[in-house]
Amino acid sequence: MKKTAPYGSWPSEITTDLMTAGTIGLSEARLFQNEIYWLESRPQEQGRSVIVKMTKTGDKQELFSQDYSCRSRVHEYGGASYLPTQAGVFFVSHSDQQIYCVNPALKVSKLTDSPSVRFADLHYNSKNSTLIAIAEEHNDTFAEPANSLVAIDTGNGEITHLHEGQDFYASASFSPDGTKLCWLSWMHPNMPWDETTLWQAEFTNVKTLTDIRVVAGGSAESIFQPEWSPSGELYFVSDKTNWWNICRLNSNAIEPVCAMQAEFGLPLWQFGMTRYAFIDKNTIITSYSQSGVENLATIDLLSGLLKDIEREHTQYSSIRADATQGLDKFCFIAQSSVDFPAVYVSDLASELMVVASAKTNVEKAQFSIAEPISYKTENNQLAHGFYYPPTHAEYQGHRNELPPLLVMIHGGPTSASSDSLSLKIQYWTNRGFAVFDVNHRGSTGFGRQYRDALKLQWGVVDVQDCDYGVKYLIERGLVDKERIAIRGGSAGGFTVLAALALTDSFKAGTSLYGVTDLTALATDTHKFESRYLDSLIGPYPQEKERYTQRSPLSHAQSIEAPVLFLQGLDDKVVPPSQANAMIEKLLANSVRVAYLPFEGEAHGFRKSDTITRAFEAELWFYGKVFTFMPSDTIEALEFL
Repeated sequence: MKKTAPYGSWPSEITTDLMTAGTIGLSEARLFQNEIYWLESRPQEQGRSVIVKMTKTGDKQELFSQDYSCRSRVHEYGGASYLPTQAGVFFVSHSDQQIYCVNPALKVSKLTDSPSVRFADLHYNSKNSTLIAIAEEHNDTFAEPANSLVAIDTGNGEITHLHEGQDFYASASFSPDGTKLCWLSWMHPNMPWDETTLWQAEFTNVKTLTDIRVVAGGSAESIFQPEWSPSGELYFVSDKTNWWNICRLNSNAIEPVCAMQAEFGLPLWQFGMTRYAFIDKNTIITSYSQSGVENLATIDLLSGLLKDIEREHTQYSSIRADATQGLDKFCFIAQSSVDFPAVYVSDLASELMVVASAKTNVEKAQFSIAEPISYKTENNQLAHGFYYPPTHAEYQGHRNELPPLLVMIHGGPTSASSDSLSLKIQYWTNRGFAVFDVNHRGSTGFGRQYRDALKLQWGVVDVQDCDYGVKYLIERGLVDKERIAIRGGSAGGFTVLAALALTDSFKAGTSLYGVTDLTALATDTHKFESRYLDSLIGPYPQEKERYTQRSPLSHAQSIEAPVLFLQGLDDKVVPPSQANAMIEKLLANSVRVAYLPFEGEAHGFRKSDTITRAFEAELWFYGKVFTFMPSDTIEALEFL
C-alpha cells in the first residue's frame, strides 16, 4: 500500500548527488585496433573530461592525469576532441585548446603551439602521418574568428592551411587509400541544418589539395556525416527529400541508399556526431529516429533493405566503427527509458557487450516512463512531445489532488527531446511532478518541413505549441491547471520568458541562461550562432523592429508569474547582462524574482556544486510558489 503525500513533497532517492557524484557523462565512443575508447565527463571533478579505453585484455585505463581535460571549444560547443591513431592518441586540451599526444607509455607531449587557435574534429592519414583538423583562429584583428581546414605535421606540429574562405568547416574524412579528402562547409547566415556543401579533393601532397570540387549540397539542402566506404565510395546523409536519408555518390550521380520517412541525420551542434558506420563493404550499421524514438538497424547496401535490430527498451545513438581494421565490430552509446547511457561493443553475430556505463542503485520502479503525445496546435498544425506522469514506488498523491506540471523546453531551438532516461526529468517526477517535454515545431526528428516551421517564427510557434500542449494535458485531466511551471535553458529560456509574457497558462517559470534580448544576442554572441537569428527572426538590422517585438524584454510588463533566473557568469553565448536586464524590468513591475549567479560557469552547468545548488533552488522556488513543502533539506533562496 502506497503512502499518501502532497505532490511535490515526496522523498526521493534521485538526488543531485546521484546526478553528479553518482553518474558520469559518456560521449565520443570510438573503436580502434580492437580497443574501445570513450570520453567520461565527471561533474565531481569540476566537469573534467577524461579519455578512457578498454584494452585488448579487458582492463580500463585512463590516458592522462588530472592535469588534463579533453574538450574542444571550437564553435564553443566543441566535439570530436580526440582521436586514437597508430602514432598515439591525439586530443585537445581544454585549458589551452592545443593538440597533445599520448603515446603507448602514457606520456603526454604537446603537438601544437598556437595560442590564438582552437582545434577540433581530428582525422589522421596513416599514409603520411598527417593530422587533419578544423582550426578556429581568434585574433583581435578579425571581426570574428577565422575557420579553416588544416593539416598538422605530427612530427613537429607545423600547421598548413588546406582550405579557407568558408565561414565554417566540419566532418573531414579520408578515403581508405588516403588519397582523397572530403569535408563539409557552410556560410553565414546558414546553420549546418539549413544549407551545407560537401567537398571532395585529391590529397596527394600534405600541403596542397588538388581537384577541389563540390559534389553535393547547396540551396536548401543539409548534408550530414560524409563517410568513405571500404571500397572508396563516398556516402553522406541528405535531407533533400524532406527526411535526412543516407545517400551515396555513384559516378557523380547521387542515389539514395534506403529511402524512408525517418531521420538518419542530426543537427550538427557538435563535431563528430555520427549515425552510421560500415561493418563491411556491403553493410551499414545505423541509428535513425521516427517520431522522436531511436532505432538501431542494418542496411544491406546491395538491396537497400533495412533490418531493425531488436533490443528491448533501448534507444540508440553515436554509432561509430572502424571498418578499415577488418574487425567487423561496431561500438556506440545507447540508453533506454529505464537504463543509463552505456558504451556497447558488438558484431552482428553476438550479443552487445557493455564496456562502460553510468550506474545507480535506484529501482526501475521509481522511473517515470514517457508517453509520446501528438496534439493539434495553432491553425490545426501538429506538435509533439513526451508526457511523464509523477511516479514513485512508495508514494502517491491525495485522491482529489492533481499533480503540478513542469513543462520543459529543449535548447537550440533546433534540437529535440527524446524519451531516454534523464535524471533531470526523473528528479521531478519522483517528487510528484508531472513533466511535459516539448518537441515544438522547429525540433529535429520530424523532417525538414517540421524543422523549418520555426523559420521567422521563433517566439511564436514554439510558444503556441507549449500553450496548446498544456491545454491538451489539462483537458485529459492529467494536471492541475493552477500549478503549471515552465523551464528551459538558453533558447529554451527564451521560450520560457516569451510564454510567461504571451500566455496565461503558466504560473511560474525558470530561465537557465536564457535569451531575453534578441538584439543583444544578435550583436553579442559567438560566431557559430551569430547569424542563427537570420532564419529564426530575420536579418539584423533590417528586421530590427521584429527583434524588439519578439524579445521577452519588450514584454516584461506582461509577466506576472514569479521567475527564477540561473546564470553562469562566464557565459559567452548568452552573457549575464541578458538576465540582469530582464530582472531589472520585472522588479520594477513588482514581480517576484529569484536569481542565482554562478562563478566559473559558462553556457551550461558542469560543476557538481553548481548542479546541486541549481536544482535545489528550483525545487525550493516551486515549493514557495505552489505552496508545498519539499522533503529535501534545501538552503533557502531569497526573492529579490
